[in-house]
Amino acid sequence: MKKTAIALILSGGLLAGGSAFAQDVSVKITNLTNATYFTPLLIAAHDRKTHLFEIGTHASPELQAMAEGGNTGGLIEQVEAAGGTYVDNPAGGLLGPSGSAEAVIDIRGKRTRFLSVTAMLLPTNDGFVGLDALKIPRRSGTYTYYLHGYDAGTEANDEIITGGGMPNVPGIPADPGGNAGVGGIESVGADHNPTVHIHRGVIGDDDPAGGPSDLDARVHTWQGPVAKLEIRVPRRDDDHYDD
Repeated sequence: MKKTAIALILSGGLLAGGSAFAQDVSVKITNLTNATYFTPLLIAAHDRKTHLFEIGTHASPELQAMAEGGNTGGLIEQVEAAGGTYVDNPAGGLLGPSGSAEAVIDIRGKRTRFLSVTAMLLPTNDGFVGLDALKIPRRSGTYTYYLHGYDAGTEANDEIITGGGMPNVPGIPADPGGNAGVGGIESVGADHNPTVHIHRGVIGDDDPAGGPSDLDARVHTWQGPVAKLEIRVPRRDDDHYDD
């Protein structure tokens, strides 16, 4: 079985005979980075037409607010307007490196068959971890996916910590891990790709009191996926949904 997602591994396979679709689906997210934090996560179940973000398209104002400052309010309104369900901030705050957060999503038929996840990556200018409208598996089992970091394309990656966090306010809000330096001098222009795209990662430098970045290249950089997502669908023969 293959799914169109960043990566998919069936952990332990499918339970024999598990053809039913459960109403309560468990979602667990683990931070795989070395020194990057996730702002409060939004985990949403919605219909096929709803997208909190889409690769290759310009970010919505709601996505920009989340990617630049961690504000999920606008995205939550989108989910509610579409008749979806969601869990906001399952970690009870920031989710640090190696940390996990788990939530149970109530699946209610066609309006909640697709799963999306968003959270800002700190310290970045407009980076976020995301999952865009994954069709929730119908068979019981545990499904594991690996999620990329994305760039919203709405703010230059100047890597300067200014305390900013509002849309159109340059700079990084903060480094929750306390690993950043000061005195960096902005040395980059606007993104070449103004649409949502794979984040190129942190560049950083090794000068804690200056240089082109406030971020530490030895600590903050990452390559590959930034999060692991596990979906657990319990076996319940009396639950199902139609195609």
